[in-house]
Amino acid sequence: MKIWTSEHIFNHPWETVTKAAMQKYPNPMNPSVFGVDVLDRSVDTEGRLHSTRLLSTEWGLPALAKSMFGVTRTCTYVQEHSVVDPKQQTFELQSTNISFTNLVSVDEKLTYKPHPQNPEKTVLTQEALISVKGVSLSNHLEGLMAKTISVNASKGREAMEWVIRRLNTEIEELTATARGTMRSPMAAAVADK
Repeated sequence: MKIWTSEHIFNHPWETVTKAAMQKYPNPMNPSVFGVDVLDRSVDTEGRLHSTRLLSTEWGLPALAKSMFGVTRTCTYVQEHSVVDPKQQTFELQSTNISFTNLVSVDEKLTYKPHPQNPEKTVLTQEALISVKGVSLSNHLEGLMAKTISVNASKGREAMEWVIRRLNTEIEELTATARGTMRSPMAAAVADK
């Protein structure tokens, strides 16, 4: 088993980062995720939003791993469960592959919390447990997969910034449209006088 961990600080408040994380896919930085289906979504009695989603993804397995596993196509499905707690300002996301589980398992946990010294920033901690089963060189393959996860995590952070920019642009456009709509009746009233 290989354990991979990472920490990253976003220069955005927790609410912004959480909204972006919920809308992360699809994005141009992670084209391997090509489908997201919400299986269940509910709010519990404490106001926490629970979501279960199914991600369809093309795993970037190294060529060596593909040949050792005897697979050519690497379309996999990942089950993701998340909990957004607006009172505690935490967003926890756990995911695990549900394809190829007899060969490999990747269990990942992401936690988003406000930065303890600066509420205008958000801390993301990530952890992945990687286990390759039933093949020789499993330790080497787990290391290769950890490197792939590290590269994908970097792309994921870029994707979050892309989503945040997109959301900010949408807000600006809606604000401009609302202002224009509010001015139109006033302009018509002034023109009628």
